[in-house]
Amino acid sequence: MSAPKRIYVFDTTLRDGEQTPGVSLTPEEKVVIARKLDELGVDIIEAGFPASSEGEFTAAKKLSSLGLRAKVAALARMNQHDIDAALNAGVNRVHTFIATSDIHLKYKLNKSRDEVLGIIRDNINYLRSKKVEIEFSAEDSTRSEKEYLLKAFRTAYDEGANVLDIADTVGIANPNLIRDLVTSLKQATDGAFVSVHLHNDLGLATANTLAAIEAGADQFHGTINGIGERAGNASIEEIAVALSVFYKDRFQTGINLGKIYEVSRLVEELTGVTISKNKPIVGENAFGHESGIHTHGIIRNPATYEPISPEMVGRKRWLMAGKHAGSHGVQAQLKEMGIEVTKEQLEEILKEVKKLGDMGKQVTDEDLYAIAIAVTGMAPQRLVDLIGIVTVTGTNVLPTASIKIKFKDRILESASTGIGPVDASLKAIQRSLEGVLKVYLREYGIKAITGGSDALAHVMVRVEDEEGRSASATATGPDIVMASVNAMVDGINKLLLKRGA
Repeated sequence: MSAPKRIYVFDTTLRDGEQTPGVSLTPEEKVVIARKLDELGVDIIEAGFPASSEGEFTAAKKLSSLGLRAKVAALARMNQHDIDAALNAGVNRVHTFIATSDIHLKYKLNKSRDEVLGIIRDNINYLRSKKVEIEFSAEDSTRSEKEYLLKAFRTAYDEGANVLDIADTVGIANPNLIRDLVTSLKQATDGAFVSVHLHNDLGLATANTLAAIEAGADQFHGTINGIGERAGNASIEEIAVALSVFYKDRFQTGINLGKIYEVSRLVEELTGVTISKNKPIVGENAFGHESGIHTHGIIRNPATYEPISPEMVGRKRWLMAGKHAGSHGVQAQLKEMGIEVTKEQLEEILKEVKKLGDMGKQVTDEDLYAIAIAVTGMAPQRLVDLIGIVTVTGTNVLPTASIKIKFKDRILESASTGIGPVDASLKAIQRSLEGVLKVYLREYGIKAITGGSDALAHVMVRVEDEEGRSASATATGPDIVMASVNAMVDGINKLLLKRGA
């Protein structure tokens, strides 16, 4: 048997992903993400669009100087100004593009087909003289007249382009069209290195990318979490896992699957683009189970209701109590919390859980824990306790919190700034536990439960560790900061119990 074909991963999280409405990354944030992408194993990191702003140029230059294993690319339109900006940033590859569809030629470029071919010829020739890798994308490939599209690609190839990229710019393609374009492009160029850049407007980006690879594509573009303009880009994590599951004997990438979740969460945190709970691979519910039938099967053999193991992508499965829950699932959840129950106690706990579920309430870990404590009469277990906290805020003062907590027999102290005293306090807690537990605050909610300026505040938090285990907690009090801190500490205690700490 021949060795699997190597498929190259072109990550455009920092360029096309940043074009997600509302996302703007600083050069420093791009460096943080780029280092993690390099650890993940992507082959090319598109740093941004240097000609568009000083910050974009700075980011591309910073990434180029990091000494990453991955190559660094930058986007440039087909004009000397853009290309020179990319070259001056010191990137390994210039990703240059121009539209080839008639609708773009008429309404955006106001140029004829022959004029565009001339632009391609001149700019690829210019790039070739600069001794840099050249990737040429035909923007809106999938709405371009096929013969003209192939002619444009052949022009770029003959002038020295190293990579030819089929771009489904508005996500209008289907797998059959992509197969045909990749096959035709390979034939028209006698086997050139072919890439695809596919958007997800109709939910087909992953399927289209797999179809392209089946047809002979050598590289695909994608983003972490599938972020990008409109409905986003092809998701690197989905494609990498699908290739491993369906085609491991035919294709391989350099992606370290076990780091997927860690990188996914970092991108979510720094971009502010929340991952949908039902997102494949990285969504909160991807390895979550509530139904009694499912949890029973999962406990006996996880393969009964999971296509892949969560550990494959750096995650842990989790079970949730609710009206569909069964005794096996609830018992497993309690065991995770360090709570052993008798058969009679389990039946009583399950009855209370289903009662809450029938009332339309989502039964959180905190609810289940409270029910179990009430039924069994056991004392709550705490590994982390707050010793003291000081917050400072005011006009022209950066909100700051200093915190001291006890973890088992150790005293941990830290301080942090934030956008307000609550943010600073919760960040200080997270920082104090860095040597013990990496804590992510995934949800935070607050509401007043009495009237007036002295109203009681009810705070809800959901915290998560680096492997996806989560725990929720609430606290109520007249001081918003203290209620928030108490909820955070309670949530961390539950999380530590789940980790078997």
